Amino acid sequence: MKISTLLFLPALAVAAACGGSGAAETAKTPGDTGLQAVELPGDEEILQKAYDAAYSVPEGFFVDERAATTRSYTVHHVLDESNSYELCTDALIEAQQWEAADNESRAVNGYFVTIYENDRYFEFVRELAYTEDVGNIVEPTSPGYARVFKCNHTNRDGVDRTLVDGYAGRVDNERLDAAALRDFSEYLWQFTFFNVSRRKVIDSYASDAPAGLRHSLLLAFVVNQGTDSCDRVDVIEWRFDADTSTGEISRRFQTLRSFEATLSNGEPAFCS
Repeated sequence: MKISTLLFLPALAVAAACGGSGAAETAKTPGDTGLQAVELPGDEEILQKAYDAAYSVPEGFFVDERAATTRSYTVHHVLDESNSYELCTDALIEAQQWEAADNESRAVNGYFVTIYENDRYFEFVRELAYTEDVGNIVEPTSPGYARVFKCNHTNRDGVDRTLVDGYAGRVDNERLDAAALRDFSEYLWQFTFFNVSRRKVIDSYASDAPAGLRHSLLLAFVVNQGTDSCDRVDVIEWRFDADTSTGEISRRFQTLRSFEATLSNGEPAFCS
């Protein structure tokens, strides 16, 4: 059984039948006149990628290193007591204490295996043990990876994880550049939940900002609108703006336009 909170993989392939839901929705115009003009893909290209089960992100997009794990696994970040934001520390001992308490509080506990770290986070590897009455368990154990961010890299203190707009955290301003902002936004994408049938990254690009740095993810969300109805495909820009003097990053989640589509004989098609 595949159990993963690394929400980036896999992309779900769920088809909805087309019914009498009428013409496609009118495209929505961004209300922020400060948006930099970017040549976006046309609806046909977005349609094909949105329904392509083999497609998830554009070439060169950051993919978490644990995505290549062959066994079932989980990846999660250790949270504060309110479960609002991810914890960070530059002290390994403190990170170990937080992770140990987190392990004790979780529904499925694991025994310690090892510690791994990189410049972004400390990672604690445990083997999770499942009881026989938890679902259809084929393997009695699976690896779990718990992460605590390093504050000198990524500080998410005070970030409301339930929101896609607003304050997103802080990156060390001495290392903050266009590449660091791209890595931040692409990493965050993989650990943010969206309740849709399919979610794809169509493009990942930098653009000019009034001040500081800006990076955007162009997203396509396929929303199931019910039996005998066409899906709604939302084309969304998720924008990350960074203040280079403080390292603070803010998010803006904005629907650019929408249209209706479905799978017809296994092929994506617009609804008329």
